[in-house]
Amino acid sequence: MKNTDFSHVNTWVFDLDNTLYPPSARLFDQIEQRMTDWVMTALNVDRRRADHLRKHYWHTYGTTLAGLMREHDLDPGPYLHEVHEITFDALVPDPLLAARIAALPGRRIIYTNGTAPYAEKVIAARGLSGLFDAVYGVEHAQYLPKPERAAYDLIFATDALTPSSAFMFEDDPRNLIAPHEMGMGTVHVAERAEPAPHIHFHTDDLSAFLAKITD
Repeated sequence: MKNTDFSHVNTWVFDLDNTLYPPSARLFDQIEQRMTDWVMTALNVDRRRADHLRKHYWHTYGTTLAGLMREHDLDPGPYLHEVHEITFDALVPDPLLAARIAALPGRRIIYTNGTAPYAEKVIAARGLSGLFDAVYGVEHAQYLPKPERAAYDLIFATDALTPSSAFMFEDDPRNLIAPHEMGMGTVHVAERAEPAPHIHFHTDDLSAFLAKITD
């Protein structure tokens, strides 16, 4: 990897969960538990069935919320508030990551399938507040989730982002397919590499990867 690989980039797009903090924090375990609880109550099913539906909707529609909205006409507002009411004790500030994000030239934005208020809490706990020019949640995409192409179209249009001069960092490889098709550079952030035509780079250490760009 050379700095010239990124010389054309003026916008850096970051996913949130398991991207701007390590999966070992296991924040999503809390969210999944609350999702299952919500499905149990909303659909009047037992925990085993609710857990199955949560996973099924995620695999089929991109998020559990998308499945609930399409198959059960769920109101997304109360659901999103409830499932993101978690504790952030497992997150610690990362000054080195903050410095490396701050050193990136151009705009820096977050785009998550969670909500923007939830994202703000995460980045505060990680010591990353004030580093991003915009924070976009699923509510800004009319509740359409990544990996749907229409969701990216809405977010990128809102941000006036030019895909050919942008890079996206994301832990879920399927969420990099549409950005790649739109002409963006892609970085898969995960412990294990999953080589694919739509993935340009892989890293298991976001901070170290950014250092190679900015140093």
